[in-house]
Amino acid sequence: MSDRSPMLAQPVRPPSAARVTACLGFFLLGAVVGVAGALVQPAWFPGGLLLALAGEAGAVLGASLVTRGRIGGVAAAAGWMLAVILLTASRPEGDFLFAAGSGSYLYLLGGIGVAVICATLAPGRQPDGGPVRLAK
Repeated sequence: MSDRSPMLAQPVRPPSAARVTACLGFFLLGAVVGVAGALVQPAWFPGGLLLALAGEAGAVLGASLVTRGRIGGVAAAAGWMLAVILLTASRPEGDFLFAAGSGSYLYLLGGIGVAVICATLAPGRQPDGGPVRLAK
């Protein structure tokens, strides 16, 4: 048995200013990656789609690794998702960025899948800041 109190019994500490700033930066990075991927994926169909999804995976997983927790990956994924959802709306002039084709749907659905996978594969944190380990 451990002499430490359960995690739910510990007081909640607010995040530091550096952590909040990092998450906002990763949110903006995710939005930029989403816009860049939306422009790249229709240009070279199979290669552009793979490049866009690889860029998103790198941003989400990298943000998780930098913050040493899942919150960075979630922030980057949320920025990507917001940018892509805003880009799917058509304008009154009839212009649109995503055509009704397989590449656009693969980018939207594949991007959501990549974001979820990369954000959950990131290393978690324990309350004392050490890496997550299974008990012996």
